[in-house]
Amino acid sequence: MRKGIANLPLHYGKAPPWLFKRMVELSRSIVELMVIEHGRKTLLERLSDPFWFQAFGCVLGFDWHSSGLTTTVCGALKESLRGLDRELGVFVVGGKGKSALRTPEELEKLGELTGLDTENLKDVSRLVAKVDNTLLQDGYQLYHHTFVFTEDGSWAVIQQGMNTEKRYARRYHWLGDGLKSFVEEPHSGISSQVIHERIELNMTARESRDTRSSITELLRDKKALLKELDKIETLNLPSRHYIRREDLNLKRLKDTVKKVKEEDIKVFEDVLRQRGIGPKTIRALALISELVYGTKPSFRDPARYTFAHGGKDGHPFPVQRDIYDASIETLKRAISKAKVGEREKVEAIKKLSEILNH
Repeated sequence: MRKGIANLPLHYGKAPPWLFKRMVELSRSIVELMVIEHGRKTLLERLSDPFWFQAFGCVLGFDWHSSGLTTTVCGALKESLRGLDRELGVFVVGGKGKSALRTPEELEKLGELTGLDTENLKDVSRLVAKVDNTLLQDGYQLYHHTFVFTEDGSWAVIQQGMNTEKRYARRYHWLGDGLKSFVEEPHSGISSQVIHERIELNMTARESRDTRSSITELLRDKKALLKELDKIETLNLPSRHYIRREDLNLKRLKDTVKKVKEEDIKVFEDVLRQRGIGPKTIRALALISELVYGTKPSFRDPARYTFAHGGKDGHPFPVQRDIYDASIETLKRAISKAKVGEREKVEAIKKLSEILNH
């Protein structure tokens, strides 16, 4: 299984209504059949795999190389499970822009409707977003956050960030099952079309482990940290440092540190949970950590290079509506038969898949 990051050129168009309607229907059939055949866990594993997700978008009729694939496919997935989520035990919240910000609220409402305990999921949602926007400072500002979870508390997250200067979007995939750490190498098997020689800061790297530990220790002892900040006011920083003196807003940093409750800081994840700890604060704390403890963070880009129904913009060929509609009907009939115990149609589709994969 592979999960991680994919880079995509920015596309500002959107799927036409006739195509989005079909995407919703086809994704509903694919998801329903997958859950019936393989279970909810497999669905989450597939969604956390950027290769599978990209193929899923292509099957639904979106351009293979488009940044819009992420937001539209996630939107179709969310819409497709509306009314079916309780039956399958799979739920989708979040989305693009304001919808992403409403994720905790949506989780709260679903918890009230279903009786599920969503408090831990809200914490996970916030942590995942904070990691990709604050610890992994690669030049891509998050604007999309889709959170998929099951009734037993398993989850997957699909996020996307935008770099308007380079005209690329980068997609981040997460899977809860088997995740050992939120803050160290949380994305494995990362894929990308663009690799940067150096990013602004990568605090999720294994090489940044000492820096994360040092920052945690610094915030556990605010008095000592504030003394160090006073020293920095008169310190001439060498040019080799990744943060220049003018980048440091010491007054704001002191105000943030003063608000931190030392008793709440036990592990580095707790640092991220503090209000006011954003990208600039993490960069400043990483610098102070280097000055005090000699620990150096990583600037390595975590991305690695790699790379049926046509595409909405006609690439690689126009969407063939008759074939698309026939695919939806075939899957619907297969699901109906699977539900009543008739396996012939499902087995036929599986055999076809095996033939295509050889």
